[in-house]
Amino acid sequence: MESTTFTGERPAWGEGFDYDESRHLAAYIYAAELVRGKKALDAGCGEGFGTQTLADCAVAVTGVDYSADAVAFCKSRWKKDNLDFVQLDLTRPGNFTETYDVVLNFQVLEHIEDELAFLEGLKRRIAPQGRLMLTTPNRLKSFSENPYHVREYTAEELRVLLSRVFSQVQISGMHGNQKVSDFDRGREAAVKRILALDPLGIRNLLPTFVVNFAFAKLSTVVRRSARKSTDEVKITPEDFYVSADGVDEALDLVAICSA
Repeated sequence: MESTTFTGERPAWGEGFDYDESRHLAAYIYAAELVRGKKALDAGCGEGFGTQTLADCAVAVTGVDYSADAVAFCKSRWKKDNLDFVQLDLTRPGNFTETYDVVLNFQVLEHIEDELAFLEGLKRRIAPQGRLMLTTPNRLKSFSENPYHVREYTAEELRVLLSRVFSQVQISGMHGNQKVSDFDRGREAAVKRILALDPLGIRNLLPTFVVNFAFAKLSTVVRRSARKSTDEVKITPEDFYVSADGVDEALDLVAICSA
């Protein structure tokens, strides 16, 4: 089964999207020690290209996503004895009451309307003494408009929000090296050129389906432009790292929480 069609709603991967894939995989690599020998839930697994890596170190891994297409792809593509995928809308979990030693929630919170109810739901999935690891874009470093994002957060905003649900919250950041910084400068320049074509903000008056379609197409254009500006240099997960220093300059915020 082929990958689902790229819409821009979830992290992309594969040909032409090495930046996005590597940035997302870096979080899973960081999480590997957290889940080692434990039972893990990837809450919002998408197409599972990151989820499946955890099966190499966790006792058992379950990936859940609201998208039937994404889950069908995962089940077809990623086959490991300790790996399972379930279609589930985490905002309406129903009879899903399983608990896990570690719950991962990567690049999902920014899509959620009722964030407190969502976080409470994640908390209920955490076993005693368990932890949540969550990532979300750093609003201070965002330069493009993502129509799928309800809201983005600064480190302090995220800390305040998570502290309303969890007793312990640690915030770090996902940073990139010089290669990543160069690519991001190319992306930002391409985004500014595109936005300059719509000085009156007519895009804000268009139907949602038109905006979403255009976003997916232009995302590809932006990445091609950035690729040319960096002499086609490929980006890998090793070009990203997590640090508690300089969090306001991080690309993504990384939170580890205890109930």
